[in-house]
Amino acid sequence: MELLRKWLGHPEDIYNLLRFKMGGYRAVMPRMDTDSLGCGLRTCYRYLNQTSRSFAAVIQALDGELRHAVCIFYLVLRALDTVEDDMSIPLDVKVPMLHEFHSHLYQPDWKYTESKEKDRQVLEDFPTISMEFRNLSKVYQDVISDICHKMGVGMAEFLEKKVDSQHEWDKYCHYVAGLVGIGLSRLFSASELEDSIVGQDTDLANSMGLFLQKTNIIRDYLEDQLEGREFWPREVWSRYAKKLSDLAKPENIDVAVQCLNELITNALHHVPDVLTYLSRLKNQSVFNFCAIPQVMAIATLAACYNNQQVFRGVVKIRKGQAVTLMMDATNIQAVKAIMYQYVEEIYQKIPSTDPSCNKTQQVIASIRAMSLPGSPMASRHHYSPIYLSCAMLLAALSWQYLSTLSKATEEYVQAGDN
Repeated sequence: MELLRKWLGHPEDIYNLLRFKMGGYRAVMPRMDTDSLGCGLRTCYRYLNQTSRSFAAVIQALDGELRHAVCIFYLVLRALDTVEDDMSIPLDVKVPMLHEFHSHLYQPDWKYTESKEKDRQVLEDFPTISMEFRNLSKVYQDVISDICHKMGVGMAEFLEKKVDSQHEWDKYCHYVAGLVGIGLSRLFSASELEDSIVGQDTDLANSMGLFLQKTNIIRDYLEDQLEGREFWPREVWSRYAKKLSDLAKPENIDVAVQCLNELITNALHHVPDVLTYLSRLKNQSVFNFCAIPQVMAIATLAACYNNQQVFRGVVKIRKGQAVTLMMDATNIQAVKAIMYQYVEEIYQKIPSTDPSCNKTQQVIASIRAMSLPGSPMASRHHYSPIYLSCAMLLAALSWQYLSTLSKATEEYVQAGDN
């Protein structure tokens, strides 16, 4: 009944969940024909689906040869990340591996069979991935190899180094996510589906990655604490507690939320860059690929802002809400409207006593200025009273059916991979 009550409060979620389930997802994620692919590429797409909850579908929806380039790019970085995550590899072995990993792309027989990580198949069968990498056009190979090299060096730097300053937070996020944004942007331009400026403007591409990574880090505070990881910058949290873990203590909840709000304010500074970046895209499949994670991120930040639950459990956006975002975020005006909606939601929750109050209001003002003045929600759906009544009745009739949505759909509409 709790699920039913939630749906009754959001009838548009019911409509979009049904529309998505009954084929609407093909508008943003058209089915890819794998029968025409060679054995190696089919294997790579199988690994993609096994290792990515959220990116697999939108990667496979990309147009032309870009799809294969991004698939291989993802798997190469997943293999690199698996090395970085594997705590069974001694540091004196791991550091050189990270530094040299990009060179294995040109070594047909290289593989690593001693990993204990869940995604170890991308290392054990790296020869298949590297073979398909070498089958790509040189322009794609050069981008993937360069980003892999830079990311490996960055990962090695932070293996035994905590994130202290906000500058180092930006640097860490650049290595693990900003470089992904830069690499993807260069691939978009190399494919000629997007203009050269998309790949050349590395500042905007970096912001695309930083916004997603900071959102994940903020949302995953408790999970990271339970697993012994710390990614919140000491420069910020040390103003609120002696140890980062102290923020999870009930007696510290007020200052913990203030720290949370300051980090969310920091992340919001990337939104203007995100909007500028998206406004330059002209290919629909590329736009969907880029826009969907960004609107998921702003919705996640709005759910986390001033929310004590971040320190007690998991904060997630509703599945119906996620589906609505996926189906709406298909053009820049709609994305601007979505951004406007969620920063307004944050604005309404800003406590007047919050230490970051003024900074939060200022960054929201800059986002408003780039969005839709006067009629911010013009491009979003408006529902008549008759529709709402029908949707509520539909919710009562179908809530149990919808709770059995396919596993693939449920996994995709969760927030992006870490």
